[in-house]
Amino acid sequence: MSKEILFLEPVFKERIWGGDLLAKSFGYDIPSAKTGECWAISAHEHGQSIVKNGSYKGIALGDLWHNHRELFGKAEGDKFPILTKILDATADLSVQVHPDDAYANKYENGEFGKTECWYIIDCKEDAELILGHHAKTREELESMLKNGEWDAFIRKINIKPGDFIFVPSGTVHAICEGTMILETQQSSDVTYRIYDYDRTDDTGNKRELHLDKSIDVITVPHEDVALQFETEKYGDLAVKNLVSTEFFTVEEWVIEGKGTKEHGENFLLFSVIEGEATLNNQVIKKGDHFMLPSGYGEMEVDGKAKLVVSYV
Repeated sequence: MSKEILFLEPVFKERIWGGDLLAKSFGYDIPSAKTGECWAISAHEHGQSIVKNGSYKGIALGDLWHNHRELFGKAEGDKFPILTKILDATADLSVQVHPDDAYANKYENGEFGKTECWYIIDCKEDAELILGHHAKTREELESMLKNGEWDAFIRKINIKPGDFIFVPSGTVHAICEGTMILETQQSSDVTYRIYDYDRTDDTGNKRELHLDKSIDVITVPHEDVALQFETEKYGDLAVKNLVSTEFFTVEEWVIEGKGTKEHGENFLLFSVIEGEATLNNQVIKKGDHFMLPSGYGEMEVDGKAKLVVSYV
């Protein structure tokens, strides 16, 4: 088994709601001051991460998945399962919803559905985001959407840095202006827009909405998912389980000194969102994204850093 840390090169996406904080906060070389998304760990055909170092330097993550499955342990499937992003919402994102696997496979050319979750890296004071809706029945949902009753329909919650939000497929949601998140999701690029604030793009046209598909897939009524966070200590390494689903497990790792943890059989995906540390004497710092292959072995960490870690 490979004992290498595989550092990955992000892919950047310009968005109507994007800004320049991905450069200011993480030092990334972004394409413009309208850069909304860093696809940090991606094997999706719309933007693949490339290995930056070592034996697999220059190889796309998707090619590793297809041609070097020994790196991924017992993980199964034709497509790499996880997509990790950092989003800089300088303006409000559209109100949207994602389908589940069955609907996306049928209507979106075999794509995965999209269950996702958000780690709030930073946000303005008194920040909010949209999570859920107030319709009690599907008939009420359809009426609210088609009559544009957005104030009555949309449900908002308050957020602060360090919060964690789980967004199953079928959940109405939107990140609002002044928020930066790390998103862990199924590897899918399917989004149904419900409402886009009547914005226009550079050509003066409003972006497409997908009301009929949205009505098909929105969960009615909305129900929040109760999460239970449990933390285990490995010396000065605290590992907090944020969510475990059939699609992925996501953890927060806080390093405040020295710690040792056994790796296990899963391949692990890491995003460093604060600080700097060493992992088996290899420097890892804010803005780094990397993978530890299956069977990597013991992990020794030292330093002061915060990471978001995912695996299947």
